[in-house]
Amino acid sequence: MEIGIVGLSRSGKTTIFNAATRGSAEVAAFASDQAKPNFGVAKVPDARLDRLVEMFQPKRIVPAEVTYVDVPGAPEGSGKTRGISGRYLNNLQTVDVLLIVARAFEDPSVTHVYDTVDVFRDVEAILLELTISDLELLERRAERIADSFKGAKAIERERLEKEQAIVTRLKAQLDAGVPIRDQTLADDEAQFLDGSQMLTAKPVIVVGNVGEDQVEATEEIEERLREVAAGPTVQTGVVCGRLEMELAQMEPDEEKEFRDSLGAGQSGLDRMVHLSYQAGDLISFFTTDIKEVRAWPALRGATAARVAGKIHSDFEKGFVRAEVVAYDEFVDCGSMAEARRRGTLRHEGRDYVVQDGDLINILFNV
Repeated sequence: MEIGIVGLSRSGKTTIFNAATRGSAEVAAFASDQAKPNFGVAKVPDARLDRLVEMFQPKRIVPAEVTYVDVPGAPEGSGKTRGISGRYLNNLQTVDVLLIVARAFEDPSVTHVYDTVDVFRDVEAILLELTISDLELLERRAERIADSFKGAKAIERERLEKEQAIVTRLKAQLDAGVPIRDQTLADDEAQFLDGSQMLTAKPVIVVGNVGEDQVEATEEIEERLREVAAGPTVQTGVVCGRLEMELAQMEPDEEKEFRDSLGAGQSGLDRMVHLSYQAGDLISFFTTDIKEVRAWPALRGATAARVAGKIHSDFEKGFVRAEVVAYDEFVDCGSMAEARRRGTLRHEGRDYVVQDGDLINILFNV
């Protein structure tokens, strides 16, 4: 899963990227249409993985990972309802989740595109830009459908009429302020959207980037952000990007000591990853033995056969069955042998829906 970090110019999105990935991307103007995105990987903190490592004492430990994409800055005029196009649009369309960084910090040396700082105004402006982009895409789709009617045969006309009805309904809902991700879609509408790369269909994370002098007001700011960016598929958070970026460059023990002394709480990396998991509707499952304990991300609702393919393509092709035990049950048993003895280690078929925290061993035959 790729999380695309976006925001108005000088919002601090690259700072947030560095905090989340412990990266060191240059924090500077990043608005050239020719600039390439920054890519970084964050390891998912998980206390369950730590406990399994204690129990198995493996030679190798592999946490789950989330990829972040620091999308080159929006071109001049973005945030002012001028639409989204070109390479900037292409970069946004290829990611799975949009993480919107909005500036809340004051800094006279860093000018704001609007001259004044208003984190809530900026969030609303970016969300509106996404909506306008989708409306423009749907309008072009409607024009192509209309052109296709010319000379179309009866069977083809029936398909075009269905597409036309879908486009009309999606546009009407967008005009009413309902993003596609919050619209109730019939099966044919969902299929129509597959591969369409509509921006408002993507889950959204909204992050307010505050200054060090605003840390005590983070709860108040986040509560207001929830109102501005309301929706069942929108996650919100507030972080001090500059502070978190500096802390992320420290050694873990040094970072913890310094964080405790500041009362800075949960790290920006942990905060961003957890929000990303929620927005992407991800769970983690585990594979375990004395050689390796590993956490794997998977979409909620994924089947045993599908997650087997994440481990290795041969596992999905030759899937026979999965040995599964829930994390809590395994910890209570203390070993796989005891889990088998108690009957908590189950055999599941390819259509079994994997649950968060499952320990899974795939049996296959190729």
